[in-house]
Amino acid sequence: MRRQMVDGSLRILIAEGLILPTGLITAAFLTRHLGPSKYGLFTLASIVVLWIEFFVTSAFSRAAIKLIGDAEDWRAWGGTLVRFYFLAGVLAAVLLWLGSGELGRLLGEPAMAGYLRLFALDIPIFSLATAHRDILVGMRRYRERALASAVRWIARLVLIVVLIWAGLSVRGAIWAMIGASILDFAAARFYARPPLWGRFPVRLQRLWDYALPLFLSGVAMRLFDKLDLFVLKVRGASAATVGLYGAAQNLTVVPALIGTAFAPVLLSALTHTMRDGEQDLAREVAQDAVKFTILLLPFAALIAGSSPAIATLVLGQAFAPAAPFLAILIFAGFARLMVSVSLSILIAAERPGWVLWLTAPVVPLAVAAYVAAILYGGARGAALTTTTLSVLLTIFSLIAVYLAWKVRPSAASMARAALISAIVYAAALAWPATGIMLLIKLAVIGAIVPVVYFLSGEFGRGEIAMLCSLVRPNRFPTDEKPSAARKTVGIGAIERVRG
Repeated sequence: MRRQMVDGSLRILIAEGLILPTGLITAAFLTRHLGPSKYGLFTLASIVVLWIEFFVTSAFSRAAIKLIGDAEDWRAWGGTLVRFYFLAGVLAAVLLWLGSGELGRLLGEPAMAGYLRLFALDIPIFSLATAHRDILVGMRRYRERALASAVRWIARLVLIVVLIWAGLSVRGAIWAMIGASILDFAAARFYARPPLWGRFPVRLQRLWDYALPLFLSGVAMRLFDKLDLFVLKVRGASAATVGLYGAAQNLTVVPALIGTAFAPVLLSALTHTMRDGEQDLAREVAQDAVKFTILLLPFAALIAGSSPAIATLVLGQAFAPAAPFLAILIFAGFARLMVSVSLSILIAAERPGWVLWLTAPVVPLAVAAYVAAILYGGARGAALTTTTLSVLLTIFSLIAVYLAWKVRPSAASMARAALISAIVYAAALAWPATGIMLLIKLAVIGAIVPVVYFLSGEFGRGEIAMLCSLVRPNRFPTDEKPSAARKTVGIGAIERVRG
């Protein structure tokens, strides 16, 4: 199990990591071929559909991983969940189709209605693909889950380039997203084939015990995720300003990538470990996950300090004004990564109600804060508000994890992370670099960070041994003692966070 966790989670990180090069190439291609205004419209349409798709899948996603992981035979729950995912996706697509015209008028962009009607086709397909990927994670078939993601990201890039070059503009980009979902579903279905017909002996009350609070929590977090962009538009910001702000948000993909890859695997691993009666081991894994997520903070500082060059290199000179937004929003992204890890721990600890109580107040508080912040500070005020609220939510989620499992980050680790982040930020500002030199700068400073952690005593012998085992698979024999096994599994979870 230990080797499967390490190997499988690394594969998911690599597969989800494809969103970084493919996403950056896609963003660079679209910004140059569509321009700020059309890119802003595509961004708005994408956000609407991504919100809806997340609403549909978040109703069942984390609950599905938990229930599949707890089950002795996954097929009954798998067949039930696929039906719920698909029916919810169809209903959401119909509602979007009917309300697209009104939504376009609300945003002051009538052209949005046609884009949204076309994009609605993606929702049920994406829901089916997500259902099968969640089932694979719950089954601990991480390699197959990784392959499905790899197919999605590569297909999206190829289809966008081909269709935009064919002259289809925004509609071409939307068709590319739909095609990527179809291929994602086909790949996941090849490896996980839950029954689609018949009746399954499952207790639906258990599904709703998890699905309802986690769905409401997911809705709140997804609304919060892009709420600043929509409030900006509703408060009168131009499509160009929205395009700049949305482009900056898209460049904060790194923490979202890590969270997407790690949080489901962490939840699955903790669920299986708890099912096997290894509560102490589960706590160690959770402790390591929290610690190493905090240790990623210097990489946010590196991106913030290099934001002008990153925005220009990736998006083009026309999007250089997006750099100040990126420098602020990247810290919100890493704060939400910690929130994602904390919520996974609470779900594994069978505290779905706590997850809801933590996240439910976010949206009303955010709306009030954004209205005031945008009135006095414009788009910069929105970015500062997003980061402040994300950090506050992180603090409260860590308090909840401590109350549930007595798991907390050490003061020494937080102090090291803060100090090294300040040094990294200063170094990034002091080393001006563009083009290929920017990539060298990011690689050099990024490589120095773990070395500094090691020299400061942050990593122990167990962590170093685990790193060696990733290169030399036979480093740890199969007959190791339980205490060593327990430590190794915990470090395995850490390494998934670090990627």
